[in-house]
Amino acid sequence: QVQLVESGGGLVQAGDSLRLSCAASGRTFSTYAVGWFRQAPGKEREFVAAINWSGGRSYYADSVRGRFTISRDNAKNTVYLQMNSLKPEDTAVYYCAAGGSAFYPSTTRTTYSYWGQGTQVTVSS
Repeated sequence: QVQLVESGGGLVQAGDSLRLSCAASGRTFSTYAVGWFRQAPGKEREFVAAINWSGGRSYYADSVRGRFTISRDNAKNTVYLQMNSLKPEDTAVYYCAAGGSAFYPSTTRTTYSYWGQGTQVTVSS
């Protein structure tokens, strides 16, 4: 069993940066791939980024590639999402999730077994 807690969201202006954290409980966290997803009002939850168990493989949505960076520190049971050059269209609730293949992180939300409660990111123009 893994419990996930996101933090680091907030209200920023376009062009600013934020770093989200996903803190996990459970000794097996380092064996899971982790993904970040987001959901804007009235829209479906969409894939943002994912990282494998070691941090050696990561995937990004086209909309964030080059601006967002996912990383993890297994010693701290934490995964990060560094978000730079934020745009108003990045406004959403951001969720982290764990599960699926440890070696090849999934971009599909149904693959993930464990989810956090989410953290709000609002980008003003």
